[in-house]
Amino acid sequence: MTPSPQYKFLRQSVRDGLSINQKVSRWDKLHLDPWLLGFLIINAILGLLMVYSASSEDMSMVIRQAVSFGVGFVLLFICAQIPPKVYQAISPWFYLFAILLLILVLLVGDVRLGAKRWLTIPGIGSMQPSEFMKFAMPLMMAWYFARNPLPPKFKHIVIALIIMMVPFVLALLQPDLAIGIVIGGVFALFLSGMSWTLIIGTLAALALAFPLIWTFVLQAYQKKRIMTLFDPESDALGAGWNIIQSKIAIGSGGMTGRGFLEGTQSQLGYLPEHHTDFIMSTYAEEFGFIGVFFLFALYTAMIFRCMIISLSSFHNYGRLLAGTIGLSLFFYVFVNSGMVSGILPVTGDPLPLMSYGGSAVIALLASFGIVMSIHTHK
Repeated sequence: MTPSPQYKFLRQSVRDGLSINQKVSRWDKLHLDPWLLGFLIINAILGLLMVYSASSEDMSMVIRQAVSFGVGFVLLFICAQIPPKVYQAISPWFYLFAILLLILVLLVGDVRLGAKRWLTIPGIGSMQPSEFMKFAMPLMMAWYFARNPLPPKFKHIVIALIIMMVPFVLALLQPDLAIGIVIGGVFALFLSGMSWTLIIGTLAALALAFPLIWTFVLQAYQKKRIMTLFDPESDALGAGWNIIQSKIAIGSGGMTGRGFLEGTQSQLGYLPEHHTDFIMSTYAEEFGFIGVFFLFALYTAMIFRCMIISLSSFHNYGRLLAGTIGLSLFFYVFVNSGMVSGILPVTGDPLPLMSYGGSAVIALLASFGIVMSIHTHK
């Protein structure tokens, strides 16, 4: 099988000029990347400010989110100290643990908004197992591809697809479309050197299978979200309400925004879920185009840093894992931004490090700790 261009690109090493100075710095001794850490701290501060605004200045929500960030950054530091070879060894076990959590949520999970997606742990609170599967999937896929020759053979691709489909099916039973669960696996497949012939063939197969997916997989509310995307005004007071109010919020922000705590759509309660799924709309209304541009630049810097770390890794596991985490971040930002602007269906995916919710914050910060481990353990 002929290696694809992305695989050849990933095969470049630090000797090709992509590495940073090899002198051991204080940050290297702490196993932290100052650039990535700085970007994350800025994003965390923005996230707390927006939770404060979107929650109508409810300090209890801000404190809970701040605790989640605190736990997340502690986990980031701990994860950064652990060598990548340890993650490579425990990846399948962590994946199986995440599978177990998805099974438990089907058996004893809490039902909210018509879906069983949360587990309540006494003394700790509720958690969303699907967020931890988003963390486990890149680990598992990087482990699987790193232990087999690259680019992968057809049989390895089939096994990888099975690894991805098991949690996806469990998530569908909640019900949750959960594209975010498998996207880490998709990016790992791409970075492993899967040929463009197979990529295009897979996309064509999915396109041909769409009628079956529409009939047997998608729930009624998911179909309605897709149909509403094309004409939200057809159900302006029902399924189209979220998209319409989100667009109004984004548009009213203009170039510079209405100002912190001055957004009308969120503060007056017109915009639903404005502290979770639609927090980008709240942010755009208060800080305008300039604020959104800054936030996108911040995300871009984090993604770019992850890809540089991926390219500078000496081993396939590190390259695949860091690259997958970086590209997954791009996907989460793209999906949420597309959702609030009306170019993608409402999926319920949070905006990374901005939306209220502890599970997503903790899992994402832990994954960035692993990226730092890959960078500092040569």
